[in-house]
Amino acid sequence: MKIRLVNEGVFSPIDDIQTTLTAPPAGFYWIDADVEDLALLQPLFSLHDLAVEDCLSEEEQRPKLEIYENHYFIVVNSIRFDDEEIFLRALNVFLGRHFIITVTKQKIHELRSLKPILWEQEVSTPDRFLYLLIDLVVDNYFTVGDRIEAKIEKLEEDILMHTKKSHLNEIIGLRSEILWLKKVLGPQKELINTLNKRDLRLIDDQLQKYFSDIYENAVKISETFDTFRDLMGNLREAYQSSIANRANEIMRVFTAITTIFMPLTVITGIYGMNFDNMPETHTAYGYFVVIGIMAVLAVSMLLIFRKKDWI
Repeated sequence: MKIRLVNEGVFSPIDDIQTTLTAPPAGFYWIDADVEDLALLQPLFSLHDLAVEDCLSEEEQRPKLEIYENHYFIVVNSIRFDDEEIFLRALNVFLGRHFIITVTKQKIHELRSLKPILWEQEVSTPDRFLYLLIDLVVDNYFTVGDRIEAKIEKLEEDILMHTKKSHLNEIIGLRSEILWLKKVLGPQKELINTLNKRDLRLIDDQLQKYFSDIYENAVKISETFDTFRDLMGNLREAYQSSIANRANEIMRVFTAITTIFMPLTVITGIYGMNFDNMPETHTAYGYFVVIGIMAVLAVSMLLIFRKKDWI
């Protein structure tokens, strides 16, 4: 657990947690905690039992805002994409009048990225901290969206150039991830819209209006993932079409080979008959003549097929 006094973006470490129970002369306290620290923090800050229970739960939490007597409890989902799988990590926030507590089970990239922004914008209030944090979380969805789009484009190119059976598993897996993420984005949009429109005493009225910009970004992200869902459907159709075309090409080659060998089979069948009165079978060069005719016939048919672009 790390405790800092944040005043005009400047961080001052705090060793005694008892200090955070009273409001500082200027700035606010930021407590960056793990779930194990809640046993200490809950009685000190009167954190609601249900909120603490949500933090400790192994089940996935929906983004939400819960209002209690002396603090708000907010859950937002941070996103991460490692080119194989999409991960959502819950970021739990307790917002008070003079403090903000962030509780996570894993490391959240946005918390590290937020520090220079707090210093640059000289932040001194916990509600502005919350605004900048959620803004970073939402912006990261755009970054992940760009990477997903690049992966879709590469997958499409690979399918068109050289289709493999493994591509179908990639399509199904990525489409499932996108649909799951699209489902999760709904509650996140509702949360941001609530922060924008609801009368919240712990968030400054002027600052609250800025949440509308984040909400617009959340809507854009949702629409982007709608597009990705449609693209994955098109990609699956392209895969199936490519497989069908490939099968047709194979059948065309087999058909051409069969067609070429049909007259050769007729010739070998005729001269394979055991009749005595077959003059060609008694000539000195009959074998070579027949072989030559068969070769010329096969090559001629092959050239005709290639000219007509049948093979």
